[in-house]
Amino acid sequence: QVQLVESGGGLVQAGGSLRLSCAASGRTASGYAMGWFRQAPGKDREFVADISGSGRTTRHADSVKGRFTVSRDNAKNTVYLQMNSLKPEDTAVYYCVAGVTWPLLMENVYWGQGTQVTVSS
Repeated sequence: QVQLVESGGGLVQAGGSLRLSCAASGRTASGYAMGWFRQAPGKDREFVADISGSGRTTRHADSVKGRFTVSRDNAKNTVYLQMNSLKPEDTAVYYCVAGVTWPLLMENVYWGQGTQVTVSS
């Protein structure tokens, strides 16, 4: 079992920045691929970004490329999502995920409890 705890969400104005963090714990958390999904009100949950266990490989959704960057610190079993140039359409609950293999699949990952990100116009 893997436990994921997110932090760093909040309210920010359009054009601003936030950094989300997610700490993983559990017997097998080390080396897992990790990443982020999000769900806006009235919309389906969608992929944002993920990173391999080694940290050498990443993916970002087209909607966030050039603005968001996923990274990790394996010594801390923590993944980060640096979000710059935020837009109102980035408003969502952001979920940290972890899985055995990269790329991550929504159907086969552990989920955090989610953290709210609200971008005001």
